[in-house]
Amino acid sequence: MRRTRILTAVLALAAGLLAGSPPALAASTPKVTLAADTYTWQNARIDGGGFVPGIVFNRTEKNLAYARTDIGGAYRWQESTKTWTPLLDAVGWDDWGHTGVVSLASDSADPNRVYAAVGTYTNGWDPGNGAVLRSADRGASWQRTDLPFKLGGNMPGRGMGERLAVDPNRNSVLYLGAPSGKGLWRSTDSGVTWSQVGNFPNVGNYVQDPSDTSGYASDNQGIAWVTFDESTGTSGSATKTVYVGVADKDNAVYRSTDAGATWSRLAGQPTGYLAHKGVLDTKNGYLYIAYSDKGGPYDGGKGRLWRYATATGTWTDISPVAEADTYYGFSGLTVDRQHPGTVMATAYSSWWPDTQIFRSTDSGGTWTKAWDYTSYPNRSNRYTMDVSSSPWLTWGANPSPPEQTPKLGWMTESMEIDPFDSARMMYGTGATLYGTENLTDWDSGGQFTIRPMVRGLEETAVNDLASPPSGAPLLSALGDIGGFRHTDLTKVPSMMYTSPNFTTTTSLDFAETNPNTVVRTGNLDSGPHIAFSTDNGANWFAGTDPSGVSGGGTVAAAADGSRFVWSPEGAGVQYATGFGTSWSASSGIPAGAVVESDRVDSRTFYGFASGKFYVSTDGGATFTASSATGLPGGDSVRFKALPGTKGDVWLAGGASDGAYGLWHSTDGGASFTRLSNVEQADTIGFGKAATGAAYQTLFTSAKIGGVRGIFRSTDKGATWTRVNDSAHQYGWTGAAITGDPRVYGRVYVSTNGRGVVYGDTSDTGGGGGGTDPTPTPTGACTVTYRVTNQWSGGFQADVRLANTGSSAWSGWSLGWSFADGQKITQVWNAEYTQSGTAVSAKNVGWNGTVAAGSSVSFGFTGSWSGSNARPAAFRLGDQSCTVA
Repeated sequence: MRRTRILTAVLALAAGLLAGSPPALAASTPKVTLAADTYTWQNARIDGGGFVPGIVFNRTEKNLAYARTDIGGAYRWQESTKTWTPLLDAVGWDDWGHTGVVSLASDSADPNRVYAAVGTYTNGWDPGNGAVLRSADRGASWQRTDLPFKLGGNMPGRGMGERLAVDPNRNSVLYLGAPSGKGLWRSTDSGVTWSQVGNFPNVGNYVQDPSDTSGYASDNQGIAWVTFDESTGTSGSATKTVYVGVADKDNAVYRSTDAGATWSRLAGQPTGYLAHKGVLDTKNGYLYIAYSDKGGPYDGGKGRLWRYATATGTWTDISPVAEADTYYGFSGLTVDRQHPGTVMATAYSSWWPDTQIFRSTDSGGTWTKAWDYTSYPNRSNRYTMDVSSSPWLTWGANPSPPEQTPKLGWMTESMEIDPFDSARMMYGTGATLYGTENLTDWDSGGQFTIRPMVRGLEETAVNDLASPPSGAPLLSALGDIGGFRHTDLTKVPSMMYTSPNFTTTTSLDFAETNPNTVVRTGNLDSGPHIAFSTDNGANWFAGTDPSGVSGGGTVAAAADGSRFVWSPEGAGVQYATGFGTSWSASSGIPAGAVVESDRVDSRTFYGFASGKFYVSTDGGATFTASSATGLPGGDSVRFKALPGTKGDVWLAGGASDGAYGLWHSTDGGASFTRLSNVEQADTIGFGKAATGAAYQTLFTSAKIGGVRGIFRSTDKGATWTRVNDSAHQYGWTGAAITGDPRVYGRVYVSTNGRGVVYGDTSDTGGGGGGTDPTPTPTGACTVTYRVTNQWSGGFQADVRLANTGSSAWSGWSLGWSFADGQKITQVWNAEYTQSGTAVSAKNVGWNGTVAAGSSVSFGFTGSWSGSNARPAAFRLGDQSCTVA
């Protein structure tokens, strides 16, 4: 179910991102002045949608928990709202690989500290090395140490772990298990610097598929986990006994009893399996290990559970079923810290009929199952499932027994019992994060209730977006779970697209003048690769594939919905009248071309391949190569035709070793003009025109004025406003973008793992893309100061400064005093100085221009004690601002 996630990321990488450092701007390139606008960013709610390979509870502070995802960043649990807060949205374009989190560690000695080992691929798909991020404010802000090797948050074996661990007795000491034969690493200064543990004897040797020439499945999975025995140390002194799991079927577990000075293989250990998890119960002196014959998270045919007595060195096979009866590996593993004899484990690779969860209350002596057969194929469950908050988790399926819907899960490699609450348990799957708050009913013979505990954790990879002029405001094409029709962005849709149910939707389009007609294409192991809707995407029916189709490719609907052009994988470009019951091959255009439609002329379609633009004026039957020159030479291009104007086409894309930018054609692609003020661009979309503007609003994910970001123009690209900020970057945003034709300023942005994010402007007047600034800030101002997060000794705040005067600002400096002696520790989207209680924050280069009626925001983290009152007054230069 999750294999397509890899393909989504590979397609993103193939799009030319980070092919190298961008070329220097030519001397003739005009200086670009950027305006700034304050946007509010949030997700179009899906809730989940991806693999959650790790859940980490802090062992000393109640309700402090984290979750890691394979490509979608890390999250912190908010108990008051039962939601997750994203922690890595500040990861930028150049460091997109750092949205893949291979391990997390929460410091039990200082709960404010949290660490993340980040990096998405160990092969060439990710051009950057891995890093260890460290935070002293629970992930509100981070500092980074780059590593001399890559990490694999989305590689095989990513469900093993945790590979990163903090010494519970001396928290300046951390260990990190590396892949690719790089061994075991250690930091003695709280993650600032790292060095390899040179005397660790085994770097691992297990690879999933040695024949894989891409390096993805043929990488050594390396060091899998690190576990400290906190009972062998005292506060301030390094823990003496440390256990390390290695991806080596014959030598899986090592131990040091002298704080890492020497290491030895644990004697008598089982062989023939990989140790996915090692969880220590110090009270009873047992190290529990979950074994599988494969690295996961998709594979695994056999597995065992073993218990190691730390005092005697005795190994005991405590597997809940005989080896001959396993067809899955074990991975999810946890103990109840309130009652350490209680152990739970998952059969992570039991895809059919369901995953299995095992529970023991006598240290693995006996076990019960989450479900049992009564008489095959009927089963009895110890649980009930309530997915009313995420109803799509049923997949719209109606399976035959013993399958059920919704499933208990698959790829269940993470599971944790709350160390402060025996009744609460969370576990990750390939699509969501489930949990229960009455787990102990299992032991009394009752049924415990499982619900999604995933709100706020958005983990879909987005391939395409559309916002029709009527009907639903948003249609999405997603990896792994197909896509959704959002009629309300703040609510989870009831179901993904079905009939058919693509594993990944690669492209979608609607008929511009008849938005009820929608088409989508996608990947499916067996079945059609195209589907149609006549009710704006609410219901679907399958089309018919032409011969040879192996994947979705791209698709375009005629402006009136009368015909379609499809460029699938495995076959050349095709066209059809009606709903794709019979396809004919298009001529004059190469296979694999990206196709789009003119939004006015129903017989005009466009294509792009290998630096050439193609045009068809006969409904897709024949294409002719345009004579336009200077376009990007590769295939990492996205283009769109403007609604309402025939032949108005915008094209974005390229690579840093060649043509790269944004081009505009007003003659149907016969010629293109490159915008000189855009250095790089990867997407283009259109939204509602600003008040008084004669042209629709442009949106792009681009590099303009030396800044990478999301930009808006209301004057046909003459000037640009950056609408995101350094706290809202979302890694790679190069797949798709669109404005909303009904809401001025609203933009929908694709991410590769953080779902669909959308931004709304504070510029209610719908001002221009940029205005000539006046020399100094004058006129009225309003400040909104909001504490967004607070914990013992620390807090995070957002400050919004609104220009309520009549003239634009060309720079700003805001001053205030803290009443309670608060100290700022880090600021984003501003520069600051602090002397005593007095603070001055001023603009950075890109957000100094603030139009009348617009606003600008910045944020910071700080320390406090006693109380944390907000400032009573703010001054812009020598002017007092209204405090909202």
